[in-house]
Amino acid sequence: MSVMRVNLKKYTDYALRVLIFTGLKSKQELATIKQISDVYNISQEHLKKVVHELSKRELIVSVRGRNGGIKLAKPANEINVGILIRQLENDFIMLECFDKGTNHCVISPGCTLKHVINKALVAFFKVLEAYTLDDLIKNEEELQKLMGITIQKGE
Repeated sequence: MSVMRVNLKKYTDYALRVLIFTGLKSKQELATIKQISDVYNISQEHLKKVVHELSKRELIVSVRGRNGGIKLAKPANEINVGILIRQLENDFIMLECFDKGTNHCVISPGCTLKHVINKALVAFFKVLEAYTLDDLIKNEEELQKLMGITIQKGE
């Protein structure tokens, strides 16, 4: 039996990683793209694009200058994981029939599989929407240890 995989784009994965890293910082402490790049071994160029998008979505604030960096724009408990993933993932076409423009399946009009898959997708997002960034960083000490960094979460 094969397992169906629902893959999020790397972009979405990186956005979540940026938010997790940044969410572990105190309100006064800024994270830098270089720090995030070093911890996750992700290209700084990729991260700049992700940070720009998160800034446009008002999830992080960018501070320019020599001692600049990024920080959360709102409390971690106000950043909903499911909503963010839904916004960043613009393509959840799981079956050919989900895309009316390219659907050539002859049984599509009478097939109920698309309804079953759609119901599963709705449930997938419902689970994700039950979590905030704060839920993802509750184990902050473990995350900090795994990242090999010392940062303090502040209120």
